[in-house]
Amino acid sequence: MAALDWSKCPAVESIPGKVSGAWVFRDTRLPVATVIENLEDLSVDEVIEQFDVTREQIKAVLDFVAESLKAPASAAADDAHTV
Repeated sequence: MAALDWSKCPAVESIPGKVSGAWVFRDTRLPVATVIENLEDLSVDEVIEQFDVTREQIKAVLDFVAESLKAPASAAADDAHTV
């Protein structure tokens, strides 16, 4: 699986010198990885409560991840025929 190209997600940004260049939610210092890691154990409402992030920001990132993981139709068909 290829790495996600976070530069195509409008909800996040990476600025050299800001949180060591990590991908953070736009206009915050909150790393995207922190929220994703916490979603393993917490609900979206709990993450919103504990971190300075909105439901819309979380949804935008999760939608981006979901879209990025979808294989193009032709690649999926090729993979299905590989032995």
